[in-house]
Order: sequence, then structure tokens, then C-alpha cells
Amino acid sequence: MIITVSGLTGSGKNTIGELLAKKLGYSVVSPTFKDLAKKEGISLMQFQKKAENDHSIDRKFDELLKEQAAKGNCIVTTWLAPWILDADFRVYLDVSLATRAKRIAKRDSMSEKEALKHVTERDNGNRKRYLDVYNIDIFDRKKFDLIVKNENSTPEEIVEEIIKKLKISRMLS
Repeated sequence: MIITVSGLTGSGKNTIGELLAKKLGYSVVSPTFKDLAKKEGISLMQFQKKAENDHSIDRKFDELLKEQAAKGNCIVTTWLAPWILDADFRVYLDVSLATRAKRIAKRDSMSEKEALKHVTERDNGNRKRYLDVYNIDIFDRKKFDLIVKNENSTPEEIVEEIIKKLKISRMLS
């Protein structure tokens, strides 16, 4: 089974995906632009600007993602996975901009004001780029089987909610 966990910057994709994978005994597929930027020795935002002008970066990244996910029994925690993979179940983590900015500020040691600017730029930049490259609107939630509010619940509670929905959907026993 392939399960995608998606959401905007700071929504908790990786945290939830890793916990869910551990609980189900699945692997995690989670390549990130952060990793690619680090390999190139540039900041994430510089790398994103580079990708805006070179769409082959996204296409190569997404081909790698498809190869990794094709093995099955995995949780995929990337922005586009719900749209580009033939997933069995798609989860969207819905979190307010303010909460996401607070999380990013804490995670990346920046002020909340800086984090708010960063989150907004990433969300809007990615939306524009994915519309340009794939005609995919990452703000559109119609594709998802489950939309989870991830504001005040613990990651463990979110994972339990996902598992409960999978059992109701008869995807897990």
C-alpha cells in the first residue's frame, strides 16, 4: 500500500509520516529539496529559485520519488505525492499559517516574523511552480481521502486518527 501525507510548509508531514510508518511497519519515502539544496551548498530558497527557472529539477525529483514509492508499503511525505503517485490513501494535514510559522521558527531557529515570511514565500512559490510545471494546485484538497486538523493534537493522536480511517475504509484490518 502507498499512503501519502501532504500539507504545506510546517504542517508536520515528516513527523506524522515517520510515526505512521513505524506504527504500520512501512518504509518512509521523503526526499526533500532541503537535501538537494544542501548537496549543492546553497540555501533552500536559492534552490527553489533555481527550480523556478529549471523545471527539469522538479521532473527529476519526482521521477526519483516514483521509483522509491513503487516498492510499496510506504508512507510518502512530499508536497506533490498525492497528485503524481497512484496512492491508495491520501492524507492532508491542515494547519493555520500562524501555527506553521511558529513551528518553523522553532525548528529553524528564526524569529516568528522571519518564519512567517519564509512559510508564505515557500507556499506561494511552490504553488506557482507546480501550476507551471504540472498544472497542479497544491491548495486544492479535493484529491484527499482524509483531511486532518493538525493544530492542537499530538502527532500520536493524528496517527491514530489516520489508522482509524484506514480501518473504516477497510484498507487495514
